[in-house]
Amino acid sequence: MRATNATFKLGIQFESWKELGDKYFHSFGTTGKDTLITEFIHFWLRGRELGIAKDFGDYCVEYKAALEGRCSAKEGAPLNYAFHLDAGLYAQFLQKRAEAAGAKRVEGKIVDVIQDVNTGYINRLTLDSGDVVDGDLFIDCTGFRGLLIEQTLHSGFEDWSHWLPCNRAVAIQTEAVSPPPPYTRSVAHNAGWRWQIPLQNRVGNGSVYCSHYMSDDEAAKHLLEEVEGKPLTEPKFLQFKTGRRRQCWNKNCVAIGLSSGFIEPLESTSIHLAMTAITRLLQLFPSGGICQSVINEYNRQADTEIERIRDFIILHYKATERRDSRFWRYCGQMKIPEELAHRINLFRESGKSYQVESELFRLDSWMQVMLGQGIVPESYHPIVSTMEARELKAVLGNIESHVNQSVSALSRHDEFLKLYCSSL
Repeated sequence: MRATNATFKLGIQFESWKELGDKYFHSFGTTGKDTLITEFIHFWLRGRELGIAKDFGDYCVEYKAALEGRCSAKEGAPLNYAFHLDAGLYAQFLQKRAEAAGAKRVEGKIVDVIQDVNTGYINRLTLDSGDVVDGDLFIDCTGFRGLLIEQTLHSGFEDWSHWLPCNRAVAIQTEAVSPPPPYTRSVAHNAGWRWQIPLQNRVGNGSVYCSHYMSDDEAAKHLLEEVEGKPLTEPKFLQFKTGRRRQCWNKNCVAIGLSSGFIEPLESTSIHLAMTAITRLLQLFPSGGICQSVINEYNRQADTEIERIRDFIILHYKATERRDSRFWRYCGQMKIPEELAHRINLFRESGKSYQVESELFRLDSWMQVMLGQGIVPESYHPIVSTMEARELKAVLGNIESHVNQSVSALSRHDEFLKLYCSSL
């Protein structure tokens, strides 16, 4: 954290996503306490009907801690958290660690890819220096170009732009004007959304937008009007297309990172997907030689993982009441994947949700976003009606009291950073 100017992240505050001026919070914690038969949300729904339940987030430590600017990583602190970090510094940090462990780094531009004439496997790479890199297994980390996985092996790309239409971003760094809060801000605008990410030494800002509804000049102008603090950099523009490689592992090449696909940065999943891809490769590493069954299993797991994340991101756009711009009217009316439509209908009609194996976003995440976006269950599990109102009130009160006590015991986020991992 010192090496990357990092801060803690307890969740994301979404602003103007459901409707203009509205706010809700997606925390990384557990809300309430589940039972064997049903989840806490059903008790909360019953309590709300009786007028004895508070806001859903009041029963979550991470939610209350984030809004009060508290966070601690001390042993015993009851928190689930992620990190805000400088990705460039993180890459440098990992490079030093890898080289210290014996990895050899060769600089150069790839000018030719030599394949086996019979199998199509990649045998070697030729660099512009004339150096040749031989290998049995190649990992393509060439970003959106997919120099090996696509330009050489033609693995195919599945375009998801019809579900996730944003295809541009502009980013700028600014001076910090206040202590860093332990959460990200995501503020929707007429053609997408903008982020605000606090680091120890600065604030990262950016706007994600669809070029069909907003020009680059308009995006930069809007971002500069909204940022707080003096700009430290000039606006930097990025282009991308949402989608996934049809084969992340093809022959003797594995695509990791942007070369394998990209889901826009709304829930900050790119580094996570790279880490899980590396873990998956280590688990299925072809030490005895490459075989098709292992390739198929790797691709099956990769497909399942990214599809579940894709659906969660689409949820934010689809479940909106905004109709104030062409962009939001498109999102509200677009047809969505069948699995996501089922999840939404299941939650709306019964308050139920589910989580499949190895899914990144847990039940709490799905429920918080669906509630925040205005999808309110029409019913709850009948078992909660067997609890008398005074008993339910006591249970809810005890949970709230535990949350408040846990939060009050936490340090201020900025104070803990100074003690734990200050990079300033």
